[in-house]
Amino acid sequence: MRRAICPGSFDPIHRGHVEIIRRAAMLFQEVVVAVSDNPKKTYFFDRSQRFELAEASLEGISGVVVEPLEEGLLARYAADRGAVALVKGLRSGQDYDYELPMAAMNRALTQVETVFLPANPELLHISSSLVKEVHGLGGDVEAFVPAPVLAALKAR
Repeated sequence: MRRAICPGSFDPIHRGHVEIIRRAAMLFQEVVVAVSDNPKKTYFFDRSQRFELAEASLEGISGVVVEPLEEGLLARYAADRGAVALVKGLRSGQDYDYELPMAAMNRALTQVETVFLPANPELLHISSSLVKEVHGLGGDVEAFVPAPVLAALKAR
């Protein structure tokens, strides 16, 4: 099976994430959406909420599985899961500059490749940080997030 890992904190998952994951699912037999924690970040939703929102937002996309990514190296997790690739969405050259050294390190550690998918131009402006900021200031984020995320944001 050609399995890919699409890692992220997904705080919250938004339409840009969903679009990249949907496209990855057309390239691989299985895409594991690995919901992780970054010790350098403070989260709006806890990991269990982020996991549940990812599952609900990706429901119906064939070949997509959502899993928690426990602590440790992403490259080791990918190798342990038998993944042939990591999938990363790119919105800009800044994203590429940030992701390229990690891709090289992951390949050096476990030979797992990284596949970069450019974001849909209509979704380039969406980020989890901006969604939270706009929502926190009373803005309407309905166009940027799946329905389960919108409901969770409104409930907070």
